[in-house]
Amino acid sequence: MKLLWLFLFSMYSLNAFAIDVVIHNLDSLTTNGQKTVSTWINQSLTKTQNTLGPLQQTTLPIYLKPQYFAFEPVPWASVKRNNPDGLELHIDRYASLKAFTKDWTLYHELSHLYLPLLPYSGFWLSEGFASYMQNVIMRDSGVISQAQFVQRLNAGFERARLQTKTKQQPLNELSSDMWKQRAQQRVYWTGAAFFVEADLALQKQGQNVASIIKQYQACCRTARSSAKTFIKELDKLSRSSVFTALYAKYNTRTDFPPVTKTQLSKL
Repeated sequence: MKLLWLFLFSMYSLNAFAIDVVIHNLDSLTTNGQKTVSTWINQSLTKTQNTLGPLQQTTLPIYLKPQYFAFEPVPWASVKRNNPDGLELHIDRYASLKAFTKDWTLYHELSHLYLPLLPYSGFWLSEGFASYMQNVIMRDSGVISQAQFVQRLNAGFERARLQTKTKQQPLNELSSDMWKQRAQQRVYWTGAAFFVEADLALQKQGQNVASIIKQYQACCRTARSSAKTFIKELDKLSRSSVFTALYAKYNTRTDFPPVTKTQLSKL
């Protein structure tokens, strides 16, 4: 275990803030591997906070599970809910910094840390947020272009539309049973469509989802929350009914929303 100090400067404040990132099992890598992984985590956290604001925890534990044989830089990862919350990352020990940077997984998992733990029936919100925000963060930081941003979201939506043909339960019910039913495509990307629609609605008021979550993280985030309480907090912060109205449409819907590439290009 090694301690990595990341001194990060918020683009939204003149005050500096620091997070203690504790990387477990880092010393199982070569010296070059340790440098690559430390740099990747540092840069990914900076990019995430540039979009979503300071992460409101002073320590971030990361548990590495290096693999000798892997077909992608980060084959699997998850959030470890605790006090403080952390991440478990299964990584290709031989991946380059460029390969790690272009992989979406760490941006996805870091995004989860901005939301409370929701009940299983509300996982479509948390997974949808992370699936959407991984692309926003990568677009904002120049890892992908605007055209790639649109293409990636649209590809996810197409996979969800296809799976919706055989997974037609109400979204909140399917969310509770998505692992058994292998319904992640519909659950994750329908949730992402929710936040796309929220962003499009908020744009008309000069706001966006990232700015609202930034406020939520700073003032109101709790370790756990019901989906309805979380949604009400977002409406309160945005001084709108955008989230409540969309939640009423999405929570029990059995179809995939008609979000188009033209709409995505406006984000």
